[in-house]
Amino acid sequence: MHTINRRHFLGSSLAGVAGFSLLAGKAERILGANEKVQFALVGCGGRGRYVSRGMIEQGAELTHLCDLHNESIDEAEQFLSAVQPKKPKRVKDMRAVFDSKDVNAVVVATPDHWHALATILAVQAGKDVYVEKPNAYDIWESRKMVEAAKKYNRIVQVGTQNRSAPYTIAAAEYVKSGKLGKIGLVKVYNLKSGREFRLGKTGPVPAGFNWDTWLGPAPERPYHDRIFNGGWHMFWDYSGGDLVDDGIHQLDLAMMALGDPGLPIRVTCIGGRKVYRDDREVPDVQEVSYEFEDRIVTFELTNYPRYMEKTSATMFRKDYLPYWTQNATRIELYGSEQMMMLGRHGGGWQVMISGGKIAEQMFGQIVDPPHYVNFLKCVKDRSRPNADIAIAHNACVMAHMANIAHRVGNAGLQFDAKSLRFVDHAAANAFLKREYRKGYEPPGSI
Repeated sequence: MHTINRRHFLGSSLAGVAGFSLLAGKAERILGANEKVQFALVGCGGRGRYVSRGMIEQGAELTHLCDLHNESIDEAEQFLSAVQPKKPKRVKDMRAVFDSKDVNAVVVATPDHWHALATILAVQAGKDVYVEKPNAYDIWESRKMVEAAKKYNRIVQVGTQNRSAPYTIAAAEYVKSGKLGKIGLVKVYNLKSGREFRLGKTGPVPAGFNWDTWLGPAPERPYHDRIFNGGWHMFWDYSGGDLVDDGIHQLDLAMMALGDPGLPIRVTCIGGRKVYRDDREVPDVQEVSYEFEDRIVTFELTNYPRYMEKTSATMFRKDYLPYWTQNATRIELYGSEQMMMLGRHGGGWQVMISGGKIAEQMFGQIVDPPHYVNFLKCVKDRSRPNADIAIAHNACVMAHMANIAHRVGNAGLQFDAKSLRFVDHAAANAFLKREYRKGYEPPGSI
């Protein structure tokens, strides 16, 4: 692969997102305990706005809104004005964020295929990063993010916010206590509803919008309204489908509950478009099995049954627990003595013994605010965040492992965790790292 430096990376192909004047990895001063963290938002869609609002509510100051789409910046500015009267700078050029001395940290909330590249460039410019999940488009990118955070001594928190919730921390402590007994089987679910996906007719490119830059490392293709407006989740060029985009929350939470045991030695995945024979590329049904030395972890995905629901906000606001059978995003841990039902995003947990008796339980709480608090604290005191990139990396790798097993023919694959490669399977290893479009290759020196 042809590699280029950061100046050429941005200057040659990002249509005005020019190169950097900063020295890569230049350390910035440590903030005092009472100083505001000044941050920029890169990617002004719905999730980015929500995270930014949470950061502001926890005492941070938003300095820049950066997006290729004028309307997205407009909507973000209006939404955030309710919590920060001072208007942030509006930019389309990442250089304005990464070169700014007013920026301590960056929230990366772009489409998935830009997460790793934006994060690596930010840490090389001396910025700490809160990056939305999934942190990387593929396994190679995730490893490079870990390396970059370490090399440039930057805080990189991944938006797998279950890691900061008091109830999930308590669940992990309960598992660690040994009360469940020997855990040989863990079932992870992402059984969500869904509908048919059709591309339909394309529309005009929005005024002032650079489609080539939005595509970035992905292959060139004509603009399409439906892809730009969220449909990118359905295509391999930009996403790993719902398994990687949303199911990664449950995978990460399961690993947290188990004490972060590392990576599996084998993965098997079957799946495909079984219910909707539509325009999507990613599966609407998947069944995955991960083999560890001492247990099996399974993962099941759907994107069609209308009666399955995520945990609602009512759960943690009124101290309810889910009706587990129809909870779309639950985890089941089967110990030799007890079983635990664990819900993500405020779902709480219950431990059961014979006869359906409840041995112990805990209601959930909203999980986002403590995650923002943790990130801002770490920016100031340089401690390791709860969802540090080196920790979140494993769930990201596991999610991509499953998709690779599916894409090479619904196969069973052995995996070497040390080298992050599949054993004796060239076709699978070809998916470890994407081919980057010329001019959008990652920086050569990470």
